[in-house]
Amino acid sequence: MLKIILVAVAVIALTIGLVWLIDKLIPKKFKPVIMLLLWIFIAFMAYKTFMSVYGEIKFNKLKEQRYTEVIDNLVDIRDSQLAYRTVTGQFAKNWDGLVRFIDTAQFTITQRRDSTVLDVEATRRFGGVETFKEIVIIDTLDFVSVKDSLFGADPRYKNMMNFPVGKTDEKFELQAGQLDQNGIMIPVFEVKALKKYIMEGQDPYLIAKENEVVSVDGVNGNALKVGSMDEVNTNGNWPKNYSQKQ
Repeated sequence: MLKIILVAVAVIALTIGLVWLIDKLIPKKFKPVIMLLLWIFIAFMAYKTFMSVYGEIKFNKLKEQRYTEVIDNLVDIRDSQLAYRTVTGQFAKNWDGLVRFIDTAQFTITQRRDSTVLDVEATRRFGGVETFKEIVIIDTLDFVSVKDSLFGADPRYKNMMNFPVGKTDEKFELQAGQLDQNGIMIPVFEVKALKKYIMEGQDPYLIAKENEVVSVDGVNGNALKVGSMDEVNTNGNWPKNYSQKQ
Protein backbone atom coordinates (compact mmCIF):
# COMPACT_ATOMS: atom_id res chain seq x y z
CA MET A 1 0.00 0.00 0.00
CA LEU A 2 2.80 2.46 0.89
CA LYS A 3 4.51 1.71 -2.42
CA ILE A 4 1.34 2.57 -4.32
CA ILE A 5 0.95 5.87 -2.44
CA LEU A 6 4.58 6.79 -3.18
CA VAL A 7 4.05 6.05 -6.88
CA ALA A 8 0.91 8.24 -6.89
CA VAL A 9 2.83 11.11 -5.27
CA ALA A 10 5.62 10.72 -7.83
CA VAL A 11 3.10 10.82 -10.71
CA ILE A 12 1.51 13.99 -9.32
CA ALA A 13 4.93 15.65 -8.95
CA LEU A 14 5.85 14.61 -12.50
CA THR A 15 2.58 16.01 -13.83
CA ILE A 16 3.15 19.37 -12.15
CA GLY A 17 6.62 19.47 -13.67
CA LEU A 18 5.25 18.70 -17.15
CA VAL A 19 2.66 21.46 -16.84
CA TRP A 20 5.39 23.93 -15.92
CA LEU A 21 7.57 22.82 -18.86
CA ILE A 22 4.68 23.07 -21.30
CA ASP A 23 3.86 26.56 -20.10
CA LYS A 24 7.48 27.68 -20.47
CA LEU A 25 8.76 25.83 -23.53
CA ILE A 26 5.90 24.80 -25.84
CA PRO A 27 4.63 27.29 -28.45
CA LYS A 28 1.19 28.68 -27.69
CA LYS A 29 -0.53 27.09 -30.72
CA PHE A 30 0.46 23.55 -29.62
CA LYS A 31 -0.53 23.97 -25.99
CA PRO A 32 -4.26 22.98 -26.31
CA VAL A 33 -3.46 19.62 -27.93
CA ILE A 34 -0.64 18.83 -25.54
CA MET A 35 -2.74 19.86 -22.53
CA LEU A 36 -5.56 17.59 -23.73
CA LEU A 37 -3.16 14.67 -24.03
CA LEU A 38 -1.74 15.49 -20.63
CA TRP A 39 -5.18 15.50 -19.01
CA ILE A 40 -5.94 12.13 -20.63
CA PHE A 41 -2.68 10.81 -19.20
CA ILE A 42 -3.50 12.23 -15.76
CA ALA A 43 -6.97 10.63 -15.81
CA PHE A 44 -5.47 7.30 -16.85
CA MET A 45 -2.87 7.37 -14.09
CA ALA A 46 -5.46 8.38 -11.52
CA TYR A 47 -7.64 5.45 -12.58
CA LYS A 48 -4.71 3.01 -12.40
CA THR A 49 -3.72 4.29 -8.96
CA PHE A 50 -7.29 4.03 -7.67
CA MET A 51 -7.72 0.52 -9.04
CA SER A 52 -4.42 -0.57 -7.50
CA VAL A 53 -5.53 0.61 -4.06
CA TYR A 54 -9.11 -0.62 -4.46
CA GLY A 55 -7.92 -3.96 -5.87
CA GLU A 56 -5.79 -4.60 -2.79
CA ILE A 57 -8.69 -3.67 -0.49
CA LYS A 58 -10.97 -6.12 -2.32
CA PHE A 59 -8.28 -8.81 -2.20
CA ASN A 60 -7.84 -8.44 1.57
CA LYS A 61 -11.59 -8.59 2.18
CA LEU A 62 -11.93 -11.73 0.06
CA LYS A 63 -8.84 -13.20 1.74
CA GLU A 64 -10.40 -12.87 5.19
CA GLN A 65 -13.59 -14.57 4.01
CA ARG A 66 -11.73 -17.45 2.36
CA TYR A 67 -9.28 -17.90 5.24
CA THR A 68 -12.18 -18.18 7.69
CA GLU A 69 -13.75 -21.02 5.68
CA VAL A 70 -10.44 -22.86 5.31
CA ILE A 71 -9.67 -22.48 9.03
CA ASP A 72 -13.06 -23.99 9.92
CA ASN A 73 -12.02 -27.09 7.96
CA LEU A 74 -8.60 -27.17 9.60
CA VAL A 75 -10.19 -27.05 13.07
CA ASP A 76 -12.47 -29.98 12.14
CA ILE A 77 -9.44 -31.91 10.90
CA ARG A 78 -7.50 -31.21 14.08
CA ASP A 79 -10.40 -32.35 16.28
CA SER A 80 -10.69 -35.53 14.20
CA GLN A 81 -6.95 -36.21 14.44
CA LEU A 82 -6.97 -35.71 18.22
CA ALA A 83 -9.86 -38.16 18.50
CA TYR A 84 -7.91 -40.62 16.31
CA ARG A 85 -4.92 -40.35 18.62
CA THR A 86 -7.09 -40.80 21.71
CA VAL A 87 -8.43 -44.10 20.41
CA THR A 88 -5.43 -45.47 18.48
CA GLY A 89 -2.40 -43.74 20.01
CA GLN A 90 -1.33 -42.36 16.62
CA PHE A 91 -2.46 -39.81 14.03
CA ALA A 92 -4.09 -40.80 10.73
CA LYS A 93 -1.72 -40.72 7.75
CA ASN A 94 -4.34 -40.46 5.00
CA TRP A 95 -7.80 -38.98 4.49
CA ASP A 96 -9.59 -42.26 3.78
CA GLY A 97 -8.39 -43.75 7.06
CA LEU A 98 -9.44 -40.65 9.02
CA VAL A 99 -12.94 -40.56 7.51
CA ARG A 100 -13.39 -44.30 8.02
CA PHE A 101 -12.35 -43.88 11.65
CA ILE A 102 -14.96 -41.15 12.22
CA ASP A 103 -17.62 -43.34 10.64
CA THR A 104 -16.91 -46.41 12.77
CA ALA A 105 -14.90 -45.62 15.93
CA GLN A 106 -16.20 -45.14 19.46
CA PHE A 107 -14.92 -43.35 22.54
CA THR A 108 -14.86 -45.43 25.71
CA ILE A 109 -16.42 -43.62 28.66
CA THR A 110 -14.69 -44.70 31.86
CA GLN A 111 -14.80 -43.91 35.55
CA ARG A 112 -11.75 -44.00 37.79
CA ARG A 113 -12.15 -44.83 41.49
CA ASP A 114 -9.81 -45.69 44.34
CA SER A 115 -10.24 -48.83 46.40
CA THR A 116 -8.46 -50.83 49.13
CA VAL A 117 -7.79 -54.57 48.93
CA LEU A 118 -5.95 -57.14 51.01
CA ASP A 119 -2.23 -57.29 50.18
CA VAL A 120 -1.71 -61.05 50.30
CA GLU A 121 2.07 -60.91 49.95
CA ALA A 122 2.51 -58.29 52.67
CA THR A 123 0.11 -60.17 54.99
CA ARG A 124 2.20 -63.33 54.60
CA ARG A 125 5.41 -61.43 55.37
CA PHE A 126 3.93 -60.01 58.56
CA GLY A 127 2.91 -63.43 59.89
CA GLY A 128 -0.76 -63.22 59.05
CA VAL A 129 -1.37 -59.65 60.16
CA GLU A 130 -3.79 -58.32 57.59
CA THR A 131 -2.19 -55.62 55.44
CA PHE A 132 -4.05 -53.63 52.83
CA LYS A 133 -3.01 -51.71 49.73
CA GLU A 134 -4.67 -49.02 47.64
CA ILE A 135 -5.52 -49.70 43.99
CA VAL A 136 -7.19 -47.79 41.18
CA ILE A 137 -10.19 -49.36 39.49
CA ILE A 138 -11.29 -48.15 36.06
CA ASP A 139 -14.88 -48.98 35.21
CA THR A 140 -16.19 -48.88 31.63
CA LEU A 141 -19.46 -47.00 31.69
CA ASP A 142 -20.42 -46.62 28.05
CA PHE A 143 -19.31 -46.27 24.43
CA VAL A 144 -19.98 -43.12 22.39
CA SER A 145 -19.69 -42.71 18.63
CA VAL A 146 -16.81 -40.46 17.56
CA LYS A 147 -18.95 -39.12 14.72
CA ASP A 148 -21.79 -38.15 17.06
CA SER A 149 -19.39 -36.55 19.53
CA LEU A 150 -17.61 -34.39 16.96
CA PHE A 151 -20.14 -33.73 14.22
CA GLY A 152 -23.57 -34.92 15.32
CA ALA A 153 -25.72 -35.41 12.22
CA ASP A 154 -23.55 -33.08 10.09
CA PRO A 155 -21.69 -35.01 7.32
CA ARG A 156 -19.18 -32.19 6.68
CA TYR A 157 -16.27 -34.36 7.87
CA LYS A 158 -16.49 -36.31 4.61
CA ASN A 159 -15.33 -33.22 2.69
CA MET A 160 -13.24 -31.41 5.33
CA MET A 161 -10.03 -32.24 3.43
CA ASN A 162 -11.18 -30.38 0.29
CA PHE A 163 -10.62 -26.67 -0.32
CA PRO A 164 -14.02 -25.05 0.35
CA VAL A 165 -12.95 -21.96 -1.67
CA GLY A 166 -10.40 -21.12 -4.34
CA LYS A 167 -9.11 -24.25 -6.05
CA THR A 168 -11.94 -26.49 -4.86
CA ASP A 169 -10.67 -29.57 -6.70
CA GLU A 170 -7.52 -29.57 -4.51
CA LYS A 171 -7.06 -31.35 -1.16
CA PHE A 172 -5.14 -30.14 1.88
CA GLU A 173 -1.68 -31.66 2.36
CA LEU A 174 -1.60 -34.24 5.18
CA GLN A 175 1.45 -35.67 6.94
CA ALA A 176 1.66 -37.81 10.07
CA GLY A 177 4.41 -39.71 11.84
CA GLN A 178 6.51 -39.68 14.98
CA LEU A 179 9.00 -37.25 16.47
CA ASP A 180 11.89 -38.27 18.73
CA GLN A 181 11.79 -36.28 21.97
CA ASN A 182 14.63 -37.31 24.27
CA GLY A 183 14.36 -40.90 23.14
CA ILE A 184 10.57 -41.01 23.34
CA MET A 185 8.66 -41.32 20.05
CA ILE A 186 5.71 -38.91 20.10
CA PRO A 187 3.03 -38.92 17.38
CA VAL A 188 2.76 -35.70 15.33
CA PHE A 189 0.78 -34.51 12.31
CA GLU A 190 0.56 -31.48 10.03
CA VAL A 191 -2.17 -30.34 7.64
CA LYS A 192 -1.42 -27.53 5.22
CA ALA A 193 -3.50 -25.39 2.83
CA LEU A 194 -1.37 -23.37 0.40
CA LYS A 195 -2.39 -19.73 0.00
CA LYS A 196 -2.04 -19.91 -3.78
CA TYR A 197 -4.85 -22.50 -3.84
CA ILE A 198 -6.99 -20.59 -1.33
CA MET A 199 -6.71 -17.39 -3.39
CA GLU A 200 -6.98 -19.12 -6.77
CA GLY A 201 -8.20 -16.73 -9.49
CA GLN A 202 -6.90 -13.55 -7.83
CA ASP A 203 -4.08 -11.18 -8.83
CA PRO A 204 -0.81 -13.21 -8.90
CA TYR A 205 1.14 -10.20 -7.60
CA LEU A 206 -1.11 -9.90 -4.53
CA ILE A 207 -0.92 -13.66 -3.92
CA ALA A 208 2.88 -13.54 -4.08
CA LYS A 209 2.83 -10.57 -1.70
CA GLU A 210 0.57 -12.48 0.71
CA ASN A 211 3.01 -15.42 0.67
CA GLU A 212 5.67 -13.09 2.08
CA VAL A 213 3.58 -11.80 5.01
CA VAL A 214 5.35 -11.52 8.37
CA SER A 215 2.92 -10.00 10.86
CA VAL A 216 1.43 -10.69 14.29
CA ASP A 217 -2.10 -10.11 12.95
CA GLY A 218 -1.64 -12.00 9.68
CA VAL A 219 -0.96 -15.57 8.56
CA ASN A 220 2.79 -15.85 8.09
CA GLY A 221 4.27 -17.98 5.34
CA ASN A 222 2.77 -19.46 2.19
CA ALA A 223 0.10 -21.63 3.84
CA LEU A 224 -2.49 -21.95 6.56
CA LYS A 225 -1.64 -25.00 8.64
CA VAL A 226 -2.43 -26.87 11.82
CA GLY A 227 0.00 -29.13 13.66
CA SER A 228 3.69 -29.57 12.89
CA MET A 229 6.08 -32.30 11.81
CA ASP A 230 9.00 -30.46 13.44
CA GLU A 231 7.67 -30.02 16.99
CA VAL A 232 4.94 -31.39 19.26
CA ASN A 233 2.25 -28.86 18.41
CA THR A 234 -1.41 -29.17 17.41
CA ASN A 235 -2.10 -25.43 17.11
CA GLY A 236 -2.92 -23.48 13.96
CA ASN A 237 -0.73 -20.69 12.56
CA TRP A 238 -3.53 -18.12 12.24
CA PRO A 239 -4.39 -15.26 14.64
CA LYS A 240 -7.62 -15.49 16.63
CA ASN A 241 -9.35 -12.76 14.63
CA TYR A 242 -9.73 -15.13 11.67
CA SER A 243 -11.96 -17.70 13.36
CA GLN A 244 -14.21 -18.25 16.35
CA LYS A 245 -13.39 -21.96 16.21
CA GLN A 246 -10.07 -22.51 17.98
